[in-house]
Amino acid sequence: MKIAVPKEIKNHEYRVALTPSVVRELAARGHTVAVQASAGEGAGFPDAEYAAAGARIEQDLDALWDNAELIVKVKEPQPEEVKRLKPGHTLFTYLHLAAEESLTRGLMDSEATCIAYETITDDQGGLPLLAPMSRVAGRMAIQAGAHSLEKAQGGAGILIPGVPGVAPAKVTVIGGGVVGENAARMALGLGAEVTVLDKSLARLEVLDHRYQGRLNTVYSTADALETAVRESDIVVGAVLVPGAQAPKLITRDMLADMRPGSVLVDVAIDQGGCFETSRATTHADPTYVVDGVVHYCVANMPGAVARTSTQALTNATLPFVLALADKGWQGALAEDPHFLEGLNVHAGRITHPAVAKAFALEAVDPRTLLS
Repeated sequence: MKIAVPKEIKNHEYRVALTPSVVRELAARGHTVAVQASAGEGAGFPDAEYAAAGARIEQDLDALWDNAELIVKVKEPQPEEVKRLKPGHTLFTYLHLAAEESLTRGLMDSEATCIAYETITDDQGGLPLLAPMSRVAGRMAIQAGAHSLEKAQGGAGILIPGVPGVAPAKVTVIGGGVVGENAARMALGLGAEVTVLDKSLARLEVLDHRYQGRLNTVYSTADALETAVRESDIVVGAVLVPGAQAPKLITRDMLADMRPGSVLVDVAIDQGGCFETSRATTHADPTYVVDGVVHYCVANMPGAVARTSTQALTNATLPFVLALADKGWQGALAEDPHFLEGLNVHAGRITHPAVAKAFALEAVDPRTLLS
């Protein structure tokens, strides 16, 4: 298999899709890996390490894409990358299509086969390729929220743990999944008063037991959400509907009841955001203020800690990349129904029902494409 690893071009995105150690695994199986020059430098992996692992360092961007069969990336392709896709290409990356109609239609027009990390499932009902970055983003959410609370950043000037004689900050996490638990864990570690809201009593029971009552667990209703948001210094949006747009849980009207200088961190922004006033930002300009409330809505939060994120991501993607390289997309997906859930677009057709529903399109059953 001819595999290409382009350099990520999204704003302040420093991750890379494959580490040198993964390249070595692929090369040992007889596959050809072309890595764009300097693709790994942002994550601390110089070209020399890729070359030593068996990769070809490619200076010519046209040649990199034109000669590839499998293209492995981290973030969704940017417009100039979409133009390079063609029939016969297999793209394997995060896509988050339900929030991006223009990207969805661009991938359909390319007639490439597009497999999304974030919709691959496992036997436990989890999302194994989303989980590593969810852990990173959840932990970063509190780091970002703490910084945004500083007065110089437009915040209320509150220190998360407080000091003797001064109460700690109140942190509310909406959603008790992977992102939510990691955010709550970090906030607890910093000494905050932490509340997690979720609609799953079973999940709340797990969190209550795991954190031995140090975490306030609340069943999420409209009334409970409004109360928690009104009393919070930081609110982390950590909700997820796999493959679909995130629900808008905090309306603009609710901002009026929040304390001036409080902070909203929307980790669901990749899926359109879970706050009505959310819009995607970048690491170059991460925050903005609406009605006195600071919004942090960076769409690629893990890109700021590129080395950790790259290593965590490639640990999870390695078996899937090997399967695609060894068996081709049809063979790999035919053998693993959980992997098949990752197929979002093929030959101009949408194959994931949540993506199709987001844009009132018809979805084709991906199983019919495997013969």
